[in-house]
Amino acid sequence: MPASPSDLRADDILALARLSTRPGAVRAMLGWLTRRTGGPAVLVGDTGRVLAGPEGERDPAVARATADAVAELRRRGAPSAVLGGAEGRPVHLIALDTDPRTYLAVVGPDDPHCGTLLADAARTLALCWRLEQAERARRRIESAEGHSREAVLHLLMVGSVPAAQRIAGALRPALPGVIQVYVIECPQPRRREIARRIDREAGGGAWIVPCPVRPNHVIALVPPETGPPGGTGPADATDPATGTEASTGTDASTVTGPAPTTAPTDGTHPAAETHPATGTHPATETHPATGTAPTTPATPATPAAVRAPADGTAPATPAAVGGGPPRPPHVSLDRLIVRLVPESRVGVSERVALRDTPTAYEQAIHALAVARNAPERRAAFGGDLDVTVLAGPAGYRWASELLAPCLRYAPARRADPGPQELLGTLGSWLSFGGAASRHLKIHRNTLAARVRHLDELLGVPVSRSLAAQSAAWLALRLYTAPQAAAALAQAPPEPTVTLEAVLGTPAAGTWARAQLRPLEQTGPATGLETVRTWLRADARLPAAAAALGISLPGARKRLTRAEDALGRSLLTAPSAKYELWLAMRALGSL
Repeated sequence: MPASPSDLRADDILALARLSTRPGAVRAMLGWLTRRTGGPAVLVGDTGRVLAGPEGERDPAVARATADAVAELRRRGAPSAVLGGAEGRPVHLIALDTDPRTYLAVVGPDDPHCGTLLADAARTLALCWRLEQAERARRRIESAEGHSREAVLHLLMVGSVPAAQRIAGALRPALPGVIQVYVIECPQPRRREIARRIDREAGGGAWIVPCPVRPNHVIALVPPETGPPGGTGPADATDPATGTEASTGTDASTVTGPAPTTAPTDGTHPAAETHPATGTHPATETHPATGTAPTTPATPATPAAVRAPADGTAPATPAAVGGGPPRPPHVSLDRLIVRLVPESRVGVSERVALRDTPTAYEQAIHALAVARNAPERRAAFGGDLDVTVLAGPAGYRWASELLAPCLRYAPARRADPGPQELLGTLGSWLSFGGAASRHLKIHRNTLAARVRHLDELLGVPVSRSLAAQSAAWLALRLYTAPQAAAALAQAPPEPTVTLEAVLGTPAAGTWARAQLRPLEQTGPATGLETVRTWLRADARLPAAAAALGISLPGARKRLTRAEDALGRSLLTAPSAKYELWLAMRALGSL
């Protein structure tokens, strides 16, 4: 016995309801309508443009027929109609309940009950279309906000603090005057969860930016917690989560000896990938190199290690970060993150003034290098990044003279990069190597061409030589230091200053010995010689391994142990290789 019209209609409504729950529901429903009616089913905007159709539906004749039909229906002011189309094919049209107005159109259907079917489908299609449009709008807003946050971080990195504060004040939250920078390394799919939890724990006061260069990093500018940075504070006598007794150290960077080296870092070497990183978007500014010291200075010779949490290892339950349980009292934010996301690693800077964000970011990256190999997967920075002690007026003059060809450069074409853009490229490339193309949002071939151009302008092989890279890195740090302009204005005219003269001062010698002391006193027995050989090989790990007569994994493991002793990143950017090269050059050991 054939099914009755009411049964067929019920089956059609049920099929549409099932399709509406699938991903890509609108396209799936239009495909079903095309098969059900025997004619192409599409959604058409009020301008006549086809907005959606079955997979592969690109028939120009259908687009012309539906555009003409929509224009005629609008002229009549009717909500639905069956209009004659091209080649005698009727066009069934019905307006959806959407804003702006959208129409469901079927061209040349064979089903005599098409009108009823389209009326039933229009209700479900309208809801699904509104949901898809809302999701597209949400993604656009999220993308725009993400780029705005990148821009704020970029302004902080290049020293434009007032501009960053104005933009952040409009976007919310306002930027705090004193911050700690957290760099969280985690699986990319979990970045959003971690960002939500940081925002919750900071009471909405954190400025959180997914790193545009490294897809597995989250950068967070967080108002300082009460208690020492990165630690749990004296009140953490017991761990609320486990009830176990906690140590009473004052900082996560308290020295307890080198951390185990169970997870060697990546030893692959981009041509150059250090310098304080911006982690931001535009390509037209110089790379941050403030050279300013953190607000809370650390002892230069103190290596950054970490003390174990009271409970040993983090629980293996990765609760939903955004909606997980509240933080137990006296448990620091970095500890909370590694408990909730065991795959993550967290590096934390010292407390610094907002203007010192570039310094804090570099501190957090160095702490992250220690955290990768630490059993508790978190670390706070302990060390000294201030290189402006190397330079009096002579140093600033040397930096200005080295960069002068780039500063005086006049591009031949208006579209070519100018001096500031070239300096920005140099700083980004020294930080990230080939990944600078993602930071600057340019093609990798464009980046390579700019670096070659910088070789020609500066007259040194920045693209190939660690010595040239270290000199350019120091010049950028000194040239952009806040006190550089005043020192240059007060300095008497002098003959050309050399790098040897800058590194030959007593202050430079003191700084250099402080940089190398952790390797000499607490580092592995072969650490200092391994680092020296690596630097002589232009920081290329295969060449260093060959010179040492050991395997590539063995050389990587030695450098990883040196990272733990120094409390600094060597194999990943921003690396301490430039500072170490300058320190050894100052002491005559290279």
